[in-house]
Amino acid sequence: MKTITWFGFVLGALSAAGEVIWTKPGQTAIFKCQAESYGTLEWLHHGTERIIRVDGRTGQQNKAQSDIVKRSAASETTLTVSSVKEADAGRFTCKVDRRVQEYTLLVVSVPSGVLQVGSTAKLQVKGKSSSTSVQWKGPDGHLTDSETIQLNPVALSHNGTWECLFTLDKVTHKKSLEIKVEVPAPETAAPLPSQKSKDCHNCVTNPQPKETPLLQELSWWVWVALGVGCLVVILLIVFVIVLCVRIRRRKRKYQRRQNGQQPLKPRQFCQCNRPTAAAKPQQGRRREKPLALPRQPLLME
Repeated sequence: MKTITWFGFVLGALSAAGEVIWTKPGQTAIFKCQAESYGTLEWLHHGTERIIRVDGRTGQQNKAQSDIVKRSAASETTLTVSSVKEADAGRFTCKVDRRVQEYTLLVVSVPSGVLQVGSTAKLQVKGKSSSTSVQWKGPDGHLTDSETIQLNPVALSHNGTWECLFTLDKVTHKKSLEIKVEVPAPETAAPLPSQKSKDCHNCVTNPQPKETPLLQELSWWVWVALGVGCLVVILLIVFVIVLCVRIRRRKRKYQRRQNGQQPLKPRQFCQCNRPTAAAKPQQGRRREKPLALPRQPLLME
């Protein structure tokens, strides 16, 4: 009987029942089982869900089929769980032959970045069991017995260091977290409504147009366009005037040239109706004598 009691005491002494591992969602959790040599090594989740079983003689690994198994890897006596989720929080057990070592994984969720005054935030820790307790200690020293702290709304008094106190087997484990809070930048105040808008009954559905001068409604690019347009019109007018002057000058020069090349017209003299003069004898020829008239007989008395 004494031998059985002593053997049970040794097994209880060899089993580690209080190592706490803190992590955040998305990070990696590492569990180290204390064993130099072993025949078989088995990792369990929540006491019954097998993660992996390793044969110490052959090194062969036998994995189960679950979500946490896909993100777990075993190397000798170390178990690594990557991309930790809140559902992974809880108890992990390492069985080495007849020895049992237990670990508690706590997944702490805190807001990242700077919190704005008036917003909402939540502080939460997962992995608590019925035999454990969780407390939150604020920057002002106030303790709250709860797994979750709701900051609604966020105040400047929440700025500073928060402590999560986890008690397991009468041993308190502490994790410090830093939270930053700042006042949001002031927004530009909207202009006060005029007396005319206050008297309007249908201002929401049918807003009245603002009575502003037409010149004030024009943007700067409209003024630029008007100036460029006026300049173009002035240049066109000047161009047309210069073109007309040059055309007139060329027309005058052309007329002058035409007048200088036109032949002189013969003068018109007064003509009289008289017989034409006898043609002049040609030189070099002998002048012919006119024929003598025939003689008429004399009349005798």
